[in-house]
Amino acid sequence: MGGMWIFVALLFIRPVAGSPGEGRIVWERSRLLDPLNESQLFTHGTFPQDFLWGVGSSSLQAEDDNSNRGPSIWDRFMRTHQTWLTNSSHYENHPGDISTSFSHNDLPALEFLGVHFYHFSISWSRLFPHGNHIVNEHGVLYYNTLIDLLLSRRVRPVVTLYHWDLPLSIQEKYGGWANESISYLFNDYAKLCFQRFGDRVKYWITMHNPYLIALHGYGTAMHAPWQRGSEAQVSAAAHNLIKAHAMVWHTYDTHFRQFQKGYLSVTLGSHWIEPEKGNINPLTVKICQESMETVLGRFAKPIYGDGDYPEILKHKYSSILPNFTEAEKTYVKGTADFFAFSFGPNNFKRPNDAAKLGRVLIHLRGALNWIKMEYDNPRILITENGWFSNSNIRTEDTTTVYIMKKFINDVLQAIKYDNIQVFGYTAWSLVDGFEWQDGYKIRRGLFYSDFNSKDKKIMPKSSAFYYKQIIRDNGFPRTEATAAVNGQFPCSFSWGVTDSVLKPELMPSSPQFVDQRLYKWNITGNGFLHPVEGVILKTRPAQCTDFITVKKQLSLLTRMKVTDYRFALNWSLILPKGDLSVINREVLRYYRCMIEEASNNGIKAMVTLYYPTHASLSLPGPLAEHGGWLNRSIIQAFSDYADMCFRELGDLVKQWITINEPNRLSQYYNNSSNITYQPVHNVLIAHSKAWHLYDKKYRPTQHGQVSLALHTDWAEPANPFLKSHAEAAERFLQFDIAWLAEPIFGSGEYPTQMRHYIQAKNKKGLSNSYLPHFTEEEKRLVRGSADFFALNHFTTRLVIHETKNGSRHDYDRDIHFLSDATCLTSGSGLAVVPSGIRKILNWIKAKYGDIPIYITANGIDDKSSSNDDLRIYYLKQYSQQILLAYLQDKINVKGYYAFKLTDKTRPQYGFYNSALYNMKAKASVDVYNALVNANGFPFDQPHNMCKTDPEDKQCSFCTFVQQKKPLIFFSFCLFTTSVLLLTVTLVRKYKKKRRKLRPTKNEQTVCFLFKKKDGFSHC
Repeated sequence: MGGMWIFVALLFIRPVAGSPGEGRIVWERSRLLDPLNESQLFTHGTFPQDFLWGVGSSSLQAEDDNSNRGPSIWDRFMRTHQTWLTNSSHYENHPGDISTSFSHNDLPALEFLGVHFYHFSISWSRLFPHGNHIVNEHGVLYYNTLIDLLLSRRVRPVVTLYHWDLPLSIQEKYGGWANESISYLFNDYAKLCFQRFGDRVKYWITMHNPYLIALHGYGTAMHAPWQRGSEAQVSAAAHNLIKAHAMVWHTYDTHFRQFQKGYLSVTLGSHWIEPEKGNINPLTVKICQESMETVLGRFAKPIYGDGDYPEILKHKYSSILPNFTEAEKTYVKGTADFFAFSFGPNNFKRPNDAAKLGRVLIHLRGALNWIKMEYDNPRILITENGWFSNSNIRTEDTTTVYIMKKFINDVLQAIKYDNIQVFGYTAWSLVDGFEWQDGYKIRRGLFYSDFNSKDKKIMPKSSAFYYKQIIRDNGFPRTEATAAVNGQFPCSFSWGVTDSVLKPELMPSSPQFVDQRLYKWNITGNGFLHPVEGVILKTRPAQCTDFITVKKQLSLLTRMKVTDYRFALNWSLILPKGDLSVINREVLRYYRCMIEEASNNGIKAMVTLYYPTHASLSLPGPLAEHGGWLNRSIIQAFSDYADMCFRELGDLVKQWITINEPNRLSQYYNNSSNITYQPVHNVLIAHSKAWHLYDKKYRPTQHGQVSLALHTDWAEPANPFLKSHAEAAERFLQFDIAWLAEPIFGSGEYPTQMRHYIQAKNKKGLSNSYLPHFTEEEKRLVRGSADFFALNHFTTRLVIHETKNGSRHDYDRDIHFLSDATCLTSGSGLAVVPSGIRKILNWIKAKYGDIPIYITANGIDDKSSSNDDLRIYYLKQYSQQILLAYLQDKINVKGYYAFKLTDKTRPQYGFYNSALYNMKAKASVDVYNALVNANGFPFDQPHNMCKTDPEDKQCSFCTFVQQKKPLIFFSFCLFTTSVLLLTVTLVRKYKKKRRKLRPTKNEQTVCFLFKKKDGFSHC
C-alpha cells in the first residue's frame, strides 16, 4: 500500500461510567490535547500478564477443502464476477484431510507466531450443506479435528458461527437475512455447534460485523447476496441480525453455559471519525457522534445499552426503522458477555458522502474510548484488526508493520492511560486469501501465499516477524536507549548556540559618536537633520558600541548563559568581488566587535567561513557567475578569503569551521550526479588548503583549531527483518556523511562501498555516474585536515531499498524514505528520535576512532512563539542521549550547540523570535539556561560541580562590572552631573543670602540730593 497514514492521538480520559451520548466527550476533550503528554507519545510498556494474543481468518478465506460443503452465497455470485479475481482456483473442489492441510501450513504458522488463540469461523454450509436439518458428519469431523489440533498445541479456539458465507439454499428459499424466519435456522445451526464443539470452545462469536452484512449485502450490493436496496431494506436485515444474535445468546445462556462455562458475543465493526482540521465545536462533535451511532451504535446500543436503537436513528429513519417491542428490548438487552470489536479496512469503505462529515481515520484508541464512554466500559476483545497491502507485495510488507505498530500501541495506551478493559487482540489475518469484493487484488495475511501455486506453500512476511516479537515481549518493553540518565558533562564542555550567517551592520547604528558634523533638526518642517556648514566637531575613535545589534545579540546570548556562540561570516559582503581587491573593512570590524564583545562576556566564538543556505549558495557574485564550485579556481579564492579571516580575526577565534554542510551542495548542483560530485570534490580541496594554511601560518601563534561541519541524519532500516533495508541504511550513511568524512578522517579517498556501488550500477546500465579521483598529492592534502569532528544532526530516517534508474546523486543511493506514524514529528515532518544522535556518535567513533566531536547544530522546528514545548522536549531528550554517549559509550564529545539563536521570520527553529515578534524569548531559553547551569542532568539538580571554584566567585563582581559597563558609566555620569548641579544651586543660594544680610549691621544710608530747577531730587 502506497503512502502512510497520519494519526491523531487522544487525550487521557478518566474512568467514568458510560451511557448513551457520553461518547461526545472523546472529541470535546481532544481539544485540550497536549501531544507531548506521556499518554500521547509512543508508549513503552507491556500488556497485562493474562493478555491474550491471537490471529484470525474466516472459513471462506482459509479453507481449501471444498469437497464436503455446500455452496454459499459467495460461491455462486463470485463465479459470475471473474474479472474481480486474479485467481479462481479457490472455488474448485480440493478434497483433503484437515489434519494434513492445516497441520502442514496453518498450524506451523500459529506455532511460529506463538499466539494464545486462533480465531476462525465455521462454515454453515459445511455442517448443513443444503441449509436444512440434515447434518454433514464429515463437516463435524473437520472442525473437531481442527479444534483438537489447536488444543494439542495449547492454542485456544475462538469461534465465529457466521462470517458472511450463508448457505445458498437458504438465500434462495428464504431471501437471506431479509427474512425474519432465518433467525430460527441460525439458532438451530448454533445449537449444533454448541453441542458438538462447546466442551472445548470457551469463546463464541455469533456473527462477524452485521453492519456490513446488512449495508453491503442488502444496500450497496458490494457483498453477497449482491442486493441493491433502500435504507428500509438495510434496516430490516440489520433488525433480523440483532434478533438472531439475541436468540443464539439466550440458547447458550439457558442450555449450555452452566456446563461449558463459555462466553458469547457478537463482533461489531466500526470506523473512526474526527472533525476536519481539528475544528471541534458542538456542531462538528454532533456530526461525528451521529456517524458513530449510525454504524456502531445501531447494533451496540440495543445489545449493550437499553435494548433499543440510538435516538438519532429513530429520528432520522422514523418511518422505515423497525421497532422493538418492550419484550424484544428486554430480550435483546445484555446479550453479550464481552464487547467483540472489529477495526479493519472493510469498516472504512463508507458511502461517498462520508467525506463531508469529517476525517475518517484509522485511529483505534479513539474508537475504544468511544465504546468505553457509551457502554459503561465493557471488557473488550479485539476480534479483527489489521490492514492490507497490494497483491504484488510478497513478504516485504513494511508499511503493514508500521500500521500494526500503531494499532497495537493504541491498544496499550487505551489500557494504560484510559483504563479500558481490553483483554485480547486478534491480528487479521493468518494467511493471504480471498478478500471478498476485492478478490485476490489485495493481501491481508501475516503469511504470504502464492495464489497460483498448487502446493499452497506459505512464507512469513515481515509483519509476521514483527507480531511474533510483540507477542514474545508482550508489548513494547522499555529499552536502555529510552531510559533516563543522571550525570554531568566535563567542566570543559562547551554549551553553545548556533546561528546561520550573522547579518552585519554595514554602517554604524550610532553615528553620533563617529560623525564630525553638527546637525540641526527641522522639527516643524520635513523632520530631517541638516548639517551645519563650517562646523567640525571632535569625535572619539570608532568603538564596538557603535553597533547596536552587537549589544542586542549579546543580551540574547548572556540570558541563555551559553559558553560558546557559533555564527557564520558573510563571504560575499566581506569580499564583494570574490578576491582581495576590495575588502569591506566595516563589515570585518563588525564581526570583530561581535567576537570581542562576546569574549568580554565570557562567550567563545566558533566562526564559520562559508555557510550556504537552503535559499542561496551565498557566494560572491563574480565567483558564482564563473561556475561557483564547479570552477577549480574557486579553491584559491577560498584560500585567500580564509587567509584574510585568520589574519584579521584569528587572535580572537580559537575554533574555525571552514564550510558548513558541504554535502548539502547537492541541492544546488543537481542536474546530474557528476555535476554534484565535482563541486563537493572541489570543496574538500578548498577546505584542506585552508586547514594546512592555518596549520603552518597561524596555529603556532593563534593556537586554534579548524574543521568543517558535516550534516547527517541517522538511518534505520525501515524493515529490521530485511537485509536489503539494513544495507540501504548503511548505504545512506556512506553516501551522506562518509562521502566527506572518509577522505578527511579516514583513508584520504572516497568510501570504497560508495565507489563500488556506483560502479555496479554503471555495469547494469542504471547510471552513468562517477566519483572524482584524488591524486596522491591531494590525498596527502585532504587526509587528516581537521582537528575535530563537527556534526550537524537533526533527525533519524527510516530507509527502504528502492532501485532507481538515472544519473543523479539521490538516484545513485537507491533508497526511499518511510514515515513512522507512531513517531512524534515536527510541523516540517522531522521525526523526534533522540536515540539517533547517540547511534551516529557511536558510528563515527567506530569508523574514525576516538576523535573529539562537537555537535555544532541540533534542533527542531516549533511553530509556537512562546511555549515551544516541542523544542523543550527535543532539547532534553537529545541532551540525555548525548550524555549517555559520553558516560556509557565513552564518546569523546566536547560540546553541544543548539540550533538556533533566532528565527528569521515566523517561529521555527529559534530560541528567540524574529524582529517581527520583538525578539521575544521563548520558554526554551530558560530550559536551556538551566541545562547549561547544571552542566547536564545531575542527581541534585541544579548543582553544578564546575562552579565551586573560589576564583569563579571572586570574579563574579568583575563579570558583573564587565557586563554592566555601559549602565555603570551612564549611572556615574548622571550621579556626577547631579552632584555638580546640586553644588551650583547651593552656592548660588548661599551668595544670595549673604547679599541680603550685608546692610543690617553698622551701616548708614547716605543720600545725595541734586538740585533741579523746580526743587531737589528725591533720595
